[in-house]
Amino acid sequence: MKVAVVGAGIGGLAAACGLQRLGADVSVLERAVAPPASGSGLSVFGNGWAALDAVGVGDAARAVAGGQVRDLRAGQRRPDGSWLTTTPPGALRDLRILHRADLQQVLLDALAPGTARFGADVTEALPSGEVTTAAGASSERFDLVVAADGIRSRIRASWGRDPGTRYSGYSAWRGITREPVDLLGAAGETWGAGRRFGCAPLRDGRVYWFAVATMPATAVVQDEHAAVVDLVGDWHEPIGSLLACTDPAAVVRHPVSDLARPLPSFRRGRTVLLGDAAHAMTPDLGQGGNQAMEDAATLAALLGGLRGDLHGYAQPDPDRVDRALADYDRLRRRRTQPIARRARTVGRVAQARGRVTVPLRDAALRATPPSALDRAARVVQDWRPPAPGDPRVP
Repeated sequence: MKVAVVGAGIGGLAAACGLQRLGADVSVLERAVAPPASGSGLSVFGNGWAALDAVGVGDAARAVAGGQVRDLRAGQRRPDGSWLTTTPPGALRDLRILHRADLQQVLLDALAPGTARFGADVTEALPSGEVTTAAGASSERFDLVVAADGIRSRIRASWGRDPGTRYSGYSAWRGITREPVDLLGAAGETWGAGRRFGCAPLRDGRVYWFAVATMPATAVVQDEHAAVVDLVGDWHEPIGSLLACTDPAAVVRHPVSDLARPLPSFRRGRTVLLGDAAHAMTPDLGQGGNQAMEDAATLAALLGGLRGDLHGYAQPDPDRVDRALADYDRLRRRRTQPIARRARTVGRVAQARGRVTVPLRDAALRATPPSALDRAARVVQDWRPPAPGDPRVP
């Protein structure tokens, strides 16, 4: 079975690993000319680890991950450092932070040499499985196309009735300190009025941090690092120390968006959407990358029942493939779309900035019992890929 994965992000590479393990002939087609050498941190929760284990790279990914965040006190604080709520350890039991570039390299290393084709700019993917690239306008036919080409997916847009993206009302800065910084025994987020800051440790003691501020999508910032210092530099330590230990040129900002409406389907013929192309969500639950990895593991699990059809260039049974893709579409829409809605709601609450809404938000956080936080986390994090006989799959 010939499979094209369009996009070499976390989700696309995870799908390629899972399908190649089953014996499929996989090609990863990536527009960029080389893997990224830089990037930000990525929170991997229990569901993400289950997905990485399922596609065969869990142990290698753990080797490049930071220590478990549950060893630190985490939750939400006020700018003066006082705690609004502490996240129960159970909600953080498997959370570890990775550098995105490190995880992408782990995934690339797990693939057979020559699987990933960088500089392959896919301009069209038809429902029949025919893929066209910009270089020489060449085309190639595949039995399956996995469109993992991001929030502004060209393939999704070509289907028609694309909902497009929706700006959340806030933008996010991200950075990584150039050397280890003492977190003073705590991680998590600090919430102000229309502003947030969060941090977590990487494996080498350096710290990944992010800052969020309500602002117009078109806002122009001359100095991103200085803007973050102006926003949160006088908040409790170690925020100031983290910013002082970050190279200004390495701070990046982007407007936070998600899909304007849930998609009615993640599938069109022999093409399926995966990751942000299917269900781009705001980062307020830390689940964007984890859900992409779940997509990959689910697709591989459902196609695993066709293992004999997948090997080499054997022509797969079209009816069996169609059933597997229909199950993928149904399962992943049912799983991801409520999480995307919840992430957007959390973002709205967190970005409160009014004289009335901020005290109300803070009071609600203080009044939320740890058991409720733990239950909410488990709904998202207690996930396993479908298996034969799984009641989720008819």
